[in-house]
Amino acid sequence: MKFPAMLPEIPVADLATALAYYRDCLGFAIDWDNAELGLAGLSQGAAQLFIGASHYRRHMKTAGPSVVWVSLASRTEVDELYGRWRAAGANLDGPPVENEPWRLYEFLAFDPDGNIVRVHHFLVEEAA
Repeated sequence: MKFPAMLPEIPVADLATALAYYRDCLGFAIDWDNAELGLAGLSQGAAQLFIGASHYRRHMKTAGPSVVWVSLASRTEVDELYGRWRAAGANLDGPPVENEPWRLYEFLAFDPDGNIVRVHHFLVEEAA
């Protein structure tokens, strides 16, 4: 069996607010959404995720915030995504930095609910 890609479910308070942010600031396409259910599916390139409102997650007793890691192939890609998201008005922690001792080149993006998208490149790959 080949293990498939995982699809995170990001917990949010208000589906419409979260969808607008992920679409307008982070560049995700809204593949489908169901406000009554409180769930939506989004994608960008090969990345897919779900956004679940509090009324959808009530029976699971889950709450945020959550952290989703996005691993990019190079420093250049990290810088390009940072620039794109910054220009779109995303809530970012600052420009990409080298993070020791983990050997990451990274920046963080925060959604309106405090969930974090951690964009990084593994510097270990550059040394190999």
